Parts: sequence; C-alpha cells; structure tokens
Amino acid sequence: MAISVTLEAFLNQHDVQYALIPHTHTSSSMETAEQAHVPGARLAKAVILKEEDRYLMVVVPSVEHVDLAALREQFGHGVDLATEDELVQLFPDCAPGAIPPAGAAWSMDTYLDECLLDEPEVFFEAGDHEELIRVDGGQFEQLQKDARRGHYGHTL
Repeated sequence: MAISVTLEAFLNQHDVQYALIPHTHTSSSMETAEQAHVPGARLAKAVILKEEDRYLMVVVPSVEHVDLAALREQFGHGVDLATEDELVQLFPDCAPGAIPPAGAAWSMDTYLDECLLDEPEVFFEAGDHEELIRVDGGQFEQLQKDARRGHYGHTL
C-alpha cells in the first residue's frame, strides 16, 4: 500500500507541496519516529474517537496520548476510541494504525493540538506503515484550517 488515494487527492486539491519519506515497516508512531529519524514532537498522529453517533479525529504529536477524560469533560458526554473494525470502514484506503491526520479529507471534524503549529515541519502517516508525508509547518496549518484548536494530549 502506498499513499492513501483520499489523502493524495486532498493534498493535490489544496496544492500542498510534500515529500514522501520511506521507512521500514513499523507498528507504532514512536517506532515510526525512531525508524524515520524524525523528532516525535514533529510526527502528528491521528486518533479516531466515536462521539455518540459520529466520529471525530484528534491530532496530537506522537509523543503524546489523547486525554480522553479531558475530552469527555469538554464535550459534556462520553467519547470512546473507535474500534479497529470501525477504522477499516471509515478509512478503507489506509492500513489500520496508519491513518493520516487530515480529517477534512474524510469530511471528519478534527481537533488539533496547537503545539504542532509551532513546528517548522510536520510529518505524518501516508496511509500505510512504510511511508511518511513531510510538509512545512505553514502548509500543515493550512491543511488544518478548519480544525478546532486546543490542547488535547498529555505527554507519554
């Protein structure tokens, strides 16, 4: 599997200049950062949550966990992690665990941890476990223009 077809169309539609960075197959975002020689704070990861009858994406650096308790408090009701079966249905052109942090490409509400906007360049999964996308910080911010911004993670 290569770059997600949905992601590639989204990047092209928004005229984003990006580079594909190959790396050995990995199974976690921290392992990906290590294998690709990328600072964990610059590797954005997507976490998909189910909120009642809809899904949403939370984007945090790979060195952080999504703070579910804080999100539940913020929303005033329950949110839970989407199941692997749900992820396969929502992102059919992505490998499980390699979902790109571009919720808008899948018409999904996105919550972006603002600390990623301080980075000069951002890396993220291309939709498989063997390639990363690299974009400059300004282009990443443009891709996240509709995302709600805040602090949604806590350090591992």
